Amino acid sequence: MSKYCIIYNFAQQYRSSIFSLIDKALDCDWCFGRNTTDIKGMDTSLLKHVELVDNITVFRRPLYRQKSVTQKALSNEYDALILLGDLFNLSAWNILIRNKLFKHKKIYLWSHGWYGDEGFAKRILKKIFFGLADKVFLYGNYAKKVAIGQGFDESKLVVIHNSLDYEQQVKLREKLSSSDIYTAHFKNSNPVLLFIGRLTSVKRLDQLVDAVEILKERGEIYNVVFIGDGEQRLNLERQVSEKGLDDQFWFYGKCYDDTENAELIYNADLCVAPGNVGLTAMHTMVFGCPVLTHDDFSQQMPEFEAIQTGKTGAFFKRGDVLSLADSIERWFAENRMKRNQIRYDCYEEISKSWTPQYQLEVLKKNLEA
Repeated sequence: MSKYCIIYNFAQQYRSSIFSLIDKALDCDWCFGRNTTDIKGMDTSLLKHVELVDNITVFRRPLYRQKSVTQKALSNEYDALILLGDLFNLSAWNILIRNKLFKHKKIYLWSHGWYGDEGFAKRILKKIFFGLADKVFLYGNYAKKVAIGQGFDESKLVVIHNSLDYEQQVKLREKLSSSDIYTAHFKNSNPVLLFIGRLTSVKRLDQLVDAVEILKERGEIYNVVFIGDGEQRLNLERQVSEKGLDDQFWFYGKCYDDTENAELIYNADLCVAPGNVGLTAMHTMVFGCPVLTHDDFSQQMPEFEAIQTGKTGAFFKRGDVLSLADSIERWFAENRMKRNQIRYDCYEEISKSWTPQYQLEVLKKNLEA
């Protein structure tokens, strides 16, 4: 069995399930940068052999290097390497180039890859960077399509998707049933729109507030719950108040209780993410809640691919509040009576290709193949 060195910028909590599965399935050592972000990190003691290193800014962000990783990666201890495919990590460039010239180990990059909005210079850099690897594991088919369109070798591209803690989420789901959590709070049975995540400007939740106002003017009343906190919370609360929509919005705040979040998501009718959707799509679909987000895929995160129009969610025209309002209204006009079927469609989509088990099988099939 080959021995691997796996190098990442830091160990994210949301990746703990797939990292733990890899740790059990492969003979591997881990090298993580220390987490200096506001993103929750995982407990690395769950993995067998871990080394933490400093991520050092070079010139200015986003360029950085990882202290001592090149020597470790190219030592004779390892047969192959799995690296986070970060174009701005100068250590990754160093490892890829030196390996190509002197070592000839197998190197696999794991990355978002291509977004579709790359300028000429970035397209060239990405073609060189990813071309130095033996294979590139991508989060989505859209990135693969963009890469091929930009002249990249299709045989090197493997779609691996993304995942959360699927097994734990399913255990929580099995205990769920409809509750009165929203009727008790809002004192009505109107449809419930939900967003869960950090309340930041990139999520464009102000557009959802505007859309709910438009719908109210049409006589369509929706309840909205924001689960999370962030720098935009005060602005959103002010916007809601100024529009006279206070009785339709519930700023639930941060919630780190998985059981509580599961109940909130399960009992909502539609998750609305006007900005990029990301992991929110997976978090809500696994508990049966469909997702509405924007249709400019070059400005999306890979998880938008879990949305099947009319089955697990829908899309609206990016930046167009009227389109957002129309899409919400259309969703309920067409799907209000299919709530249970949509719930199971969401379950099926996640179980099919958005789990740690799925990702592990993709890895095992392609490593050194």
